[in-house]
Amino acid sequence: MAKQLHVDLVSVEATVWSGAAEMLVAGTTEGELGVLPGHAPLLGQLAEPSQVRIKRADADELCYDVSGGFLSVTGAGVTVLAEDCVPSAPRVNH
Repeated sequence: MAKQLHVDLVSVEATVWSGAAEMLVAGTTEGELGVLPGHAPLLGQLAEPSQVRIKRADADELCYDVSGGFLSVTGAGVTVLAEDCVPSAPRVNH
């Protein structure tokens, strides 16, 4: 079993998703950021608009469009605090 990363995705209204994931990818003001288990601690500002993608162990990927907020990576996992957050389809880059 691969290492897991605990992810909390929270909007102003409520917790949107919480659980174990293999990887999280988020758009920040510094560019797209991928977070794997064991990532160094950091605090980043989410780009507006951007997308958060959560890759789960069952190969399922959850995608959310977010605007405003922050991303915090600690030894305990990743917390995404977004002003607005809605489920979406993955973006395709051509």
